[in-house]
Amino acid sequence: MARQSISLTPPNDEWLKSQVDNQEYSSKSELVNDLIRQARKQQAEIDWLRTKLEKAENGGFTSDTKEQILAEAKAAVNG
Repeated sequence: MARQSISLTPPNDEWLKSQVDNQEYSSKSELVNDLIRQARKQQAEIDWLRTKLEKAENGGFTSDTKEQILAEAKAAVNG
């Protein structure tokens, strides 16, 4: 595993410490890795939505119903 050195603001460091102290995570590293995983998942969702919007803008109107679009969006977020 790659080792990194990062600087944290005092409030962010205190928040990380509190999460570990509350036994939400076993270490700051575990917490930071979890935050990065969440951010990567969120970015993938944003990228998916951006692609869908660009396709819609370039392709005109869709023949999908609101229900189909909503179901597809929910599946992508939860999948």
